[in-house]
Amino acid sequence: MFNVEMYRGSREENYDLVIKQLQALLHDEKNQIANLSNASALLNQFLDRINWVGFYLLDTNGELVLGPFQGLPACVRIPLGKGVCGTSALKRETLRIEDVHQFPGHIACDAASQSEIVIPLLKGEQLIGVLDIDSPEKNRFDELDQQKLEEFAAILLEYI
Repeated sequence: MFNVEMYRGSREENYDLVIKQLQALLHDEKNQIANLSNASALLNQFLDRINWVGFYLLDTNGELVLGPFQGLPACVRIPLGKGVCGTSALKRETLRIEDVHQFPGHIACDAASQSEIVIPLLKGEQLIGVLDIDSPEKNRFDELDQQKLEEFAAILLEYI
């Protein structure tokens, strides 16, 4: 359905294209698991220099629980306030970490991960979970990544 070869524009143009692809994938589908699965697969296909992309969803007991993802097996439960994901969820703000080994309390699910970006998924004031992306490179994510991934997450939230 989608071909990596189509991403030949600027980084911003390519992000805009992947956001349009997300909208096409989600159109008329209301199943949360299906939409999160396709979103993680789309980002995995689109983003270079990453080793994990997926979602952690807030459970009724107040923990983040592993959701749809692409990559190696991952930690299943993350308490709020722990690691990059739990801290992002607790603070309800995007965290862009240049070197995860310098982050206090980092949870190492994959020893290859060097940098990370985590975007909280908020519907109004309600925390749904987080979008988590890891890279085997330090300082992989920049302001453009953050801006466009936040846009991606905002569109996804309309369908979950």
